[in-house]
Amino acid sequence: MKLSRRGILAGAAAGGGLLVAWWLLPRTYHNPLTPGEGEHVFGAWLRIGEDSVVTVAVPQLEMGQGVTTVLPQLVAMELGADWRQVAIEPAPPSGAYANIPLARKWAPLWDPLAAGLSETSDEWIATRFARDNRFIATAEGTTLAAYEGMAREAGAAARAMLAQEAAERWGMAWEELAVANGLVRGGEGLSATFGELAAGAAQRAVPDPAPLRPEPPREDPLTLSSGTPPAFPRIDLPAKVDGSLQFAGDVRLPDLLHASIRHGPNAGAELTTFDSAAGYRVPGVARIVAGKRWLAAVAETWWSAQAALDAMDPQFTAAFPANSSEIATRLGLMLESGPSFRIAETGFGAEGMTRVDLARRYEVEPHLAAPLETASATARLKRGKLELWIASQAPESARKAAAEALGLAVEDVALYPMPAGGSFDARLEHDHVIEVALIARETSPRPVQLTWPRASELTHARPRPPAWMLLGAQVQPGVPGSPGTGGAIDALRVRIACPPAALESGRRLFGGLTPWAAIRETEGNADPLACTGALPPYELPSVVVEHVPVEIGLPTGRVRGNADGYTAFAVESFIDEIAQASGREPLSFRMAMLGSDIRLAACLQRAAQLGGWDGGTSGSGQGIACHRIGDGPHAARIACVATARGSETGVRVSKLSVAVDIGRIVNLDIARQQVEGGLIFGLGMALGRAPRWRSGLPASADYADLDLPTLADCPEIEVDFLASEAPPSDPGEIGAVVAPPAIANALFSATGLRLRRLPLLSDGI
Repeated sequence: MKLSRRGILAGAAAGGGLLVAWWLLPRTYHNPLTPGEGEHVFGAWLRIGEDSVVTVAVPQLEMGQGVTTVLPQLVAMELGADWRQVAIEPAPPSGAYANIPLARKWAPLWDPLAAGLSETSDEWIATRFARDNRFIATAEGTTLAAYEGMAREAGAAARAMLAQEAAERWGMAWEELAVANGLVRGGEGLSATFGELAAGAAQRAVPDPAPLRPEPPREDPLTLSSGTPPAFPRIDLPAKVDGSLQFAGDVRLPDLLHASIRHGPNAGAELTTFDSAAGYRVPGVARIVAGKRWLAAVAETWWSAQAALDAMDPQFTAAFPANSSEIATRLGLMLESGPSFRIAETGFGAEGMTRVDLARRYEVEPHLAAPLETASATARLKRGKLELWIASQAPESARKAAAEALGLAVEDVALYPMPAGGSFDARLEHDHVIEVALIARETSPRPVQLTWPRASELTHARPRPPAWMLLGAQVQPGVPGSPGTGGAIDALRVRIACPPAALESGRRLFGGLTPWAAIRETEGNADPLACTGALPPYELPSVVVEHVPVEIGLPTGRVRGNADGYTAFAVESFIDEIAQASGREPLSFRMAMLGSDIRLAACLQRAAQLGGWDGGTSGSGQGIACHRIGDGPHAARIACVATARGSETGVRVSKLSVAVDIGRIVNLDIARQQVEGGLIFGLGMALGRAPRWRSGLPASADYADLDLPTLADCPEIEVDFLASEAPPSDPGEIGAVVAPPAIANALFSATGLRLRRLPLLSDGI
C-alpha cells in the first residue's frame, strides 16, 4: 500500500493511535469506519458493499438542516454513485473529520491566546487543536467550508480506484473509463458494478492527488424552478415521514429504565429538601437520584418517573434571582456610561465622527431556542465502560463531560450519534449528558433514558443574550431647496451592551465550567463574537463598533442567528430611520452605500422585483432590509421585502419576498428549505413573545406562551437564489436574521410606529 503526505491526516482517533483520513491502514491502526460483512472500506469517508451500496460517513449532527444529504451528495457526485444506492452512517468523534474552519473562528473560546496571531499561525493552531481534540462540532454554518474538499477528494479517490481495478481486468487505461450511476463502463459493452469491483479496488494505492471532476458539484437556480423534483432528494425524508427515523428519545434497549428530572430555578440553585418516600410509593419507581442542583426519578415508564417527582415536591434555593426589569435597568445604565471595548473600526474610525446628527436605541430581549424535541439521552454503564446515545452538536465535548462526571477515561466512553429533532444551537450544551451518566451509575448495569420535561427545557436552557444597542450617525446635510439630497452617512457608531455570551458558552463547552463559573471568568471581557454583524455591509467613511460587557445574573447561550440576530435588527432599522428622516427612498438609499458589493446590490434589486417594491411609502405596509453574514469568500447575502400590517387583533405579515446569494449551490431544494425555515424562525423572534424572567426563571414554562408562528400565521414566502461562482455559504441562519428588521420596517410604513424593541409585540401592539 502506497501512502503520501496528501493521503495521511494525523490525529487522535476515538480509540487512540495513529489515524489515517483517506485510506485504511493495516489493522494495527485505527480507522473510524468499520466494514460490515461484504463491505470494503475506502478511507474514513465511505464503504462500498458487494451489493453496490455506498455508505457515507457523516461527521455532522443532522438536526433538520439536511447535512445527511448534502455531504453524501458531494461524495456521490465525485464518485459517480447511483443515489438510490447511497446510505449514511453517523461518524464517531475523530480527528479525521476535524472542523478546522469552526475551530479557527472559535479560537478565542478555546484559547484566548490563539487569537490575534498571524494568519498562518492561526491556521496551524486551529488545525492542531481540531485534530487533537476530535473537534467535529456542528455550528456557524461551517459544514461545507470544512468538509466539501474532504468529501470530494474521498469520492474522487474511490472512483479512481474502482476504474483502475476495472481497467486492469479489461486491459485498458483507467482514464478512458466512464464512472457514473454506480457502474464503471468501458468500450464494446464492458461494464461492472461498484460491488463487483469493490474488493479489488479497496486494495489499491490511493491516487495523489485525487482526480477531482473538472466542475465542482452544483445545482443551478437559473435552470431549476421551485417545482422541479430534486435530483438528490433528502435521504432522511422517507423515514421522517413514516415515523421510522430514530431520534435520541426513540432508543430502546433491553431492560431499559426511564428517568425524568426536576431542575432548580437557575443554574446556581441547590437542592435542599424532597420526600423520597413519597417518590418510592409511586408504582414502578426504581431509583431516586439526587444531584446538587437537580432531582431525578427513575422508573419503568417516564410517566411514573414524572409522577414521582411531583410527589416528592423538591425544594431548591434560588441563587442569583435575575428579573427582566433588573436586567433591562442594568443594560440601560451600562449602555449609557459603562466601560467599552472597541471591537471593529473602519475608515477614519472614531476620528471620523465630529457630531451626532441622529441617535437611536434598540433593545433585544433574551429569547429561547425552544426546539420541539426536549433534551434526551440514553446511557448504559457496564464493567467500567459507558455507552451514550445522544444528539450533540459537539460530541467530543459531551464524551469528555460524561467521562469526567464518572471519573472514566474518555476512551472508555462510546458515543453513538443520534439525529436531533431541531436544535437551533441548544444541543451545544451537554448538561443532560452529565446527568444521564450520573443516573446510569445508579442503575448499572440496566440502561436508562433521561428525557427532560418541557418545563426543564425552557427553564434550564440558556437564552440568547439580551442586547441594548445605541446607534449614532453623522449625516450629510441636504442641498437647500432640493428634498432628498442629504442623508448620506459620513460616520456610524454602534455601541452594544450585552453579556460576553460567546466567551461564556465557550468556557462551558471547552473548559467544562459551570454556568456561574463561566459568567465569573468572562465578566467584563470584550467579546467580538457577541457583536458579529454590527459592522454593516455598507462602505461608509467611518464605522466604529464598541462592546460594553454586562453581567446580567443570567446564563446565556447560543440561538439560531446568534449575534447577527440582534445586530442586523438594529442596523437595518437605523438605516431605515436615517432614510426616512432625510426624505430618501429606502432601497436607493441602501444601494448608494453598497460600494463594491455588487452581489448584495443584486439581492436588493431582485427582492424589490419579487415584492413589488413601491418605495416603502407611508401606508404601503412594505419594509426592506438586507444583511451579509460571515466574512470572506464564504459570506452569504440576503435581501428581504416584507409586507405587513397592524390591526386590532395584532400584526399580520402577509408576504416575505427574498433574494439570496449563498455562492455555488450544492442542493437547491435543501437551501430553499433552510432559508424558508430561517424566515419563519425570524418571524417568531419578531412577533412571538419573549419570556419574562423572575427570580432567574421564565415566568411561564408553557411552550404555547412563546406564541410561536402556527401554519395559519405563516405568510406567503417567495425565495429566489442568485447564480454565483463564489464558494458555497450556509443558508441556515441568514433568513432568521433578515426577517425581523424587514418586518419592523414594514410595520413602520403601515402604521407610522417605529418599533425599536425585539420582539416587536413587546412594544404593546
